[in-house]
Amino acid sequence: MIQHEYSVKTLRILIFIALCAALLIATGDAITLSPGTSFSSASTITNGDSVYIQGVATGHPANGLQVWLLGNNYVKITTVPVESDNTYEYELKPADTQNLAPGQYFVLIQHPMMNGAFDIYYDSSTGQVFNRQLGTGTAIFQLTGTGSLQTPSGANALMNAINSQNIDDTFATASFIISSPSAFVNPVGDHYVGDQFTVGGQTNLAVGDKLQVEITSSSFGPTKKSQDSGFSGSTGIVQVVAGNGSMNQWSFPVDASSYKPDEYIVRVSGVSVDVTGSTTFTILEKPVTAIATPTSEPATLVQTTGPTLAPTTVPPATTQADLPVMAVFAALGLAACGILLKKK
Repeated sequence: MIQHEYSVKTLRILIFIALCAALLIATGDAITLSPGTSFSSASTITNGDSVYIQGVATGHPANGLQVWLLGNNYVKITTVPVESDNTYEYELKPADTQNLAPGQYFVLIQHPMMNGAFDIYYDSSTGQVFNRQLGTGTAIFQLTGTGSLQTPSGANALMNAINSQNIDDTFATASFIISSPSAFVNPVGDHYVGDQFTVGGQTNLAVGDKLQVEITSSSFGPTKKSQDSGFSGSTGIVQVVAGNGSMNQWSFPVDASSYKPDEYIVRVSGVSVDVTGSTTFTILEKPVTAIATPTSEPATLVQTTGPTLAPTTVPPATTQADLPVMAVFAALGLAACGILLKKK
């Protein structure tokens, strides 16, 4: 008996782990849900985004898996088959999410386990949830209709019911939030003709969703055939990429080589989702770069340096005015000599 209980419990744990590991949303324009034993973690999508829940269900239940989708005044319960390789897939199509009201939605994947029957089930005629193992089937709470539990309380009551000791079913859970689609364009600022830059923004659309970006001159309008239309701008389609927090990002490169000076409108719109956003910026005439003109400067005389010559002493030139004076001194000298000779 103990051995049997241990085996069943172990099998329930293994199947639970497989369900948790399998609750992944497909890549593309979808989200990745975080499975676990509660609905505390939730990702955000917008109306019109597809949701794919795919994974592996061990034990290959003949009746498949039961999927509970609960939201504010919204309940959808369906079954999905398990393929021969034990894989399964549950899809919420764009038409399904397009009509969902904003708010939080809870997904519960129920595995019937050993007896192959869903011991906890929903009766659409009464709006009640039943436990098959209590007598011939006992209603345990009201899920829809008068007196029904609100969404979080209903989800918790459903988990508690499946966790009851008298049933062998197991489950894995996930949650997502529906928000109205939004797209924003970041401020662009002024640029010049010929600049290359990037415009971008944020959106709550899912990664992989497509946005159309249009950049047009605000003065663009009908003209005569003989007139230049004056049109300049850009257009293209970009994909949403992962961002920070709950918002994703988009970007669009701009080459303003052919742009004319004007005010421009950036408009972003969803390709498959009804959402728009816009802003404006200005393209300016590229400033002319001033060329410096050389000014006339007075010529500067540069004296070259040659070899240094030793100074030459030139005797002063004799002038006519100096001759009589020299003659007087000469005569006096001769006279003095004569006197000296006579004394001898």
